[in-house]
Amino acid sequence: MKPTSAPSRSFALRGLDDRTRTVVAVLGFVWLVLAARLVHLQWVNHRPLASQASEQRSFYQTRAAPPGEILDRTGRVALAMTITARSVFVDPSRVDDPLELAQKLGEALKLDAMPLAEKIAAHSDRQFVWIKRRITEQEEEAVRELGLSRVVCGLRNEYLRQYPMESLAAHIIGLRDIDGVGRGGVEQSLDAIIHGRPGRIRLVRDARYRIMEVHESVEQPPIPGQTVQLTIDVVVQSFVERELNRIVDKWAPKSATAIVMDPHNGDILAMSSRPTFDPNAPGNVDPKAWKNHAIASVYEPGSTFKPFVVGWALDNKVITTASRFDCENGRYRMGTRLLKDHGRHGVLNVTDILVKSSNIGMAKIGELLGNKELYRCVVHFGFGQPTGIELPGEINGLVRDYDKWDRYSTGSIPMGQEIAVTPLQLITAHAALANGGRLVCPRLVHEVTETRRLAEQHDEETQNKVLAINASIDASSSSIVSQTIDAEIADWIISEPMANVVTRGTGKSARLKEYKIYGKTGTAQKLDPATGKYSTKHHVCSFICGGPVPNPRALVLVLVDEPTKGTVHYGGTVAAPAASEILKKTLMHLGVAQNGQ
Repeated sequence: MKPTSAPSRSFALRGLDDRTRTVVAVLGFVWLVLAARLVHLQWVNHRPLASQASEQRSFYQTRAAPPGEILDRTGRVALAMTITARSVFVDPSRVDDPLELAQKLGEALKLDAMPLAEKIAAHSDRQFVWIKRRITEQEEEAVRELGLSRVVCGLRNEYLRQYPMESLAAHIIGLRDIDGVGRGGVEQSLDAIIHGRPGRIRLVRDARYRIMEVHESVEQPPIPGQTVQLTIDVVVQSFVERELNRIVDKWAPKSATAIVMDPHNGDILAMSSRPTFDPNAPGNVDPKAWKNHAIASVYEPGSTFKPFVVGWALDNKVITTASRFDCENGRYRMGTRLLKDHGRHGVLNVTDILVKSSNIGMAKIGELLGNKELYRCVVHFGFGQPTGIELPGEINGLVRDYDKWDRYSTGSIPMGQEIAVTPLQLITAHAALANGGRLVCPRLVHEVTETRRLAEQHDEETQNKVLAINASIDASSSSIVSQTIDAEIADWIISEPMANVVTRGTGKSARLKEYKIYGKTGTAQKLDPATGKYSTKHHVCSFICGGPVPNPRALVLVLVDEPTKGTVHYGGTVAAPAASEILKKTLMHLGVAQNGQ
């Protein structure tokens, strides 16, 4: 019988050919799909995909803007400036041995290796961590000599804020922290225009995170901050700083403050507080030194408030310059309250009530005015509300609501009690007396340079801030807040009673042979928190003076809180000598002719 294997072989071959054809068909279809996809990617989606790939390899780096300078009123002395410094960073995600790297960097940068290693290890998932910022040239050279991979460790330029005058006017200027944020002073209040606007640039890196390309077309160029010119005169400021240092050495007070103002336009020529600080070394500052007592502390003004009440009574025709009052030989019962004077005064005219600083005489003037007019006096001279100075942290002072005033207030307010004022409020109110009764806004900013050109490059919010600041500068240099009292009355107060305070009254220690000046002492007892009564040991000693008479060119306030050295603490002994010395040197610096010249 013949074998039948041939038909079976033919069937197998046909079956194999069918499978082959199926596989070929499937593979062909797959290749067609792939080809179509490739065509789609290369021709249709080429640009979007290329852009996506580029974005995956690129990143944006912020470029800080240099802050603007802060200058004195001459525009020649820099109170704050910016230089370029180098800072060290690492990429923790690429560090194999944090301790080894930390030991090398610690030796070069004079840092403790263990905390540094812990810091690097704790951020192993990050690609950027600062190691030390604003290093010296010697430290930079030491880092370079380590020969570390730029992938792991690098140097970057940053801006370093410097204050060439050190602690001079520190509370006015403030400082910028390590991240360039303004803290205190005009560095904070004018930060919107000083700090500038950061930019950014696009960088391209390879798979190993090495920078391959820097795109020269910057996405957003940094805009430098604007330069601010203050009203501060560094020469006058140095006079103030020197005298405050002497006060601290001689009297060891809790704090001390001095302000020098041009009474006609409100320009602050100098302002300083003790304790103070060096903005170049913020890490070494006593926490108590940050406070600017000129605007952020309040005190009962005491007798320095009395000229305002006299002026208000004269303006309202309640008294005249010839009025006389019986001061009851130093003892006067006002309801249930017994008022006392330091001396046993009899009948005094209005001038001598201020010259001898009679509390009884002032209380009797207060009785004639009544609480309603006393309250109007307080408000019209600007107390109980901020002055609007271009500084952060200014407080309102303390003036109780009128409906809380009583018979006790009628005697206390004319003596400068029951209200609390900031030193800046006090000197601003006195500037009204020196300025024909016209109350002006104190100001620190003289000019902001390049405002229009640079403001156009900022966002809308920053533009509005810049416009508001410059509008306030223009307004404060030309506008009067209010007319407090008649000009003739204001002139009489400074040229008669307040001038006599210096020649024959409680301010005799402030007399100057070079200039005829006027002034008013203040010695306010502080409330004892334990008893709720006025202390016999703790005082606020102050003196306000101006000159020359007539037409004062400068006004000086010195306020000393709780002197602890010595035994006699009065405004005339503690504050007056320093205030008159500052005034004399200021007038000489301004070129004001001396007596007989």
